[in-house]
Amino acid sequence: MNGKTKVYYVEDEPSLGRIVSDTLVKEGYDVIWETDGARVIAGVAEADPDICVLDIMLPGIDGLSLCRSIRGIRANMPVIFLTARTATGQVVEGFEAGGTDYLKKPFSIEELIARIENQMRLLGERDDATAGQEILKIGSFMLDPARYELISDSGTIKLSNRDMQVLRMLYANKNGVTPRRDILMSVWGDDSYFNSRTLDVYIRKLRKFFSIDESIKIVTLKSNGYLFIIP
Repeated sequence: MNGKTKVYYVEDEPSLGRIVSDTLVKEGYDVIWETDGARVIAGVAEADPDICVLDIMLPGIDGLSLCRSIRGIRANMPVIFLTARTATGQVVEGFEAGGTDYLKKPFSIEELIARIENQMRLLGERDDATAGQEILKIGSFMLDPARYELISDSGTIKLSNRDMQVLRMLYANKNGVTPRRDILMSVWGDDSYFNSRTLDVYIRKLRKFFSIDESIKIVTLKSNGYLFIIP
């Protein structure tokens, strides 16, 4: 395991939190275990972790709200949700809030570790891919791939890892068709119904981001893919 990986773990249930925290430490991770959701934002800013493992059901403030706030200070950090909530709509809500992975309770420590390692590997690949890239012009927007920022006269939008992955594929085929399955296989690794629904969420987000520029359109081509129209 990578002993340099700093995990910010948020879980208010004492016995589960202790088991998970102690096991991750034994596996070589640097773990900060937080039980109070109200302290998470300041804690993330101070600790500067590599990844956050976040329970959704917390007293006082829910994990979805916390994730949205975390995205304001760490736009690119992977966030794995831990939750007993299993309905498809609830899972999609987690990704809409900025989560990058979702692990349902009860879970095995081995699976959690595998997901942490996978998220760190994907983050490393994204960092390598964006290193040294020039700022791209998309209509009235400027896209900074290295900083995961979409910039316009109206302000700066912080993109999540998945926002950036999907947008980069659309941009690579700008004014042409990007097959839906290509996005699913490249970003999620399979084209399951669940991942397909999740892709819909990210397409809606990107449309909302670009909505202030009417010359930019993401057109859905039924049973085919997307046409990313930019001037």
